[in-house]
Amino acid sequence: MTYVQTEIASQPDCWEQAAKLASSPGLPVAGERVAVVGCGTSWFMGQAYAALREQLGQGETDAFQASEFPAGRRYDRVVAITRSGTTTEVVDLLGALRTPTTVVTADPLQPAAAVADEVVVLDFADEQAVVQTRFATSALALLRAGLGQDIAPIACDAEVAVRLPLPIRVETTTQITYLGRGWTVGLAHEAALKCREAAMMWTEAYPAMDYRHGPISIAAPGRVVWAIGDVPAHLADDVEATGASFVHARHHGGYGAIGRWCGGRTPLDPMADLILAQRVAIALAEAHGLDPDHPRNLTRSVVLQ
Repeated sequence: MTYVQTEIASQPDCWEQAAKLASSPGLPVAGERVAVVGCGTSWFMGQAYAALREQLGQGETDAFQASEFPAGRRYDRVVAITRSGTTTEVVDLLGALRTPTTVVTADPLQPAAAVADEVVVLDFADEQAVVQTRFATSALALLRAGLGQDIAPIACDAEVAVRLPLPIRVETTTQITYLGRGWTVGLAHEAALKCREAAMMWTEAYPAMDYRHGPISIAAPGRVVWAIGDVPAHLADDVEATGASFVHARHHGGYGAIGRWCGGRTPLDPMADLILAQRVAIALAEAHGLDPDHPRNLTRSVVLQ
């Protein structure tokens, strides 16, 4: 078993551990104007959290790729997500800000923790694999718990997701487009990134309502459209008319006996659905003879000269 497969399977326990840190100093409180920054996967987790926090009425929240942070905009707090704590763009931004800052990281001994005002350490979710899985989702579990969401049933869904049959045939799938709405748009982007990183797969991601405004043109037999969270009415029919396969937890009975395994609760929480997408990425990599622990052209952290 690869490192990344072991790390994917460990997510339910990691999420419950992360939730216990929800009262940590420096996490956003209701009413604060907050920006979340990161790079790659961490940025997508920030997008999901920002949309969910606003949806729950907790306060205005934005998410930025760290290098694109608008320096002149006022926030009450900036939260940075960085697994390694060494990512150049994140460290440089934290060092330049005068706004109160919090870093969520797996390594408190690295530069990001040294320059932040507050540090929340998820060392139990650190990873050996280059491709991020459990650290990113544990950071989102922490932030969701900080919004008052109960992580226990979400972790239960994750337990199901690590053993469900995969919803696509990896041997015949040539392309995947992931869709989301609201806070799950960030999860869709992350699911697509996992397939690109681990399997060198052609993947795309869009807000579900925008999919019919152009991206549906590439849908065809052998390709998959995978919706995470809520979907617009009749989208499944429009996708299937192209010959592409439509994947969604509520479509055609969902992913199997989800209701039985979740005590009657269906569909899965979108974050557990992301676990399925992670597993698909690894299965695609192995089907193509690739090593998902050591993806091409990638390192564990981007440290620029």
